[in-house]
Amino acid sequence: MTTMDKRELANSIDEIEAQARMLLQNIEVIKKEMEKIVEKNAELEIENQHIHERLQELAAKDKSRGPKELSKSRKNLEKLYEEGFHVCNVDNMYGSRRLNDEPCVFCQDVIYGERK
Repeated sequence: MTTMDKRELANSIDEIEAQARMLLQNIEVIKKEMEKIVEKNAELEIENQHIHERLQELAAKDKSRGPKELSKSRKNLEKLYEEGFHVCNVDNMYGSRRLNDEPCVFCQDVIYGERK
């Protein structure tokens, strides 16, 4: 092997080392961002659970007030809602399936809310 070949080989190794260092730095940045995302996701899941619990409390209170006589159209909406569909028009959700039959405050307002 000539001296020039040794220098070229050493330069190539130096370049590979520099690329490896940059790759490790990029991995660390991505890892930190992923940790932030996982933490935010956990916070949102907890908040979502609290909201669901509150919705269930409100629904239970509403039911405990005694049954209200609904109009025929509201009874139809209530039936659709109980079958798992949105009856509100928030974000054009009307007619779409509610995920896991989760309660929807907007749908409940359409069905049970007071009208003037």
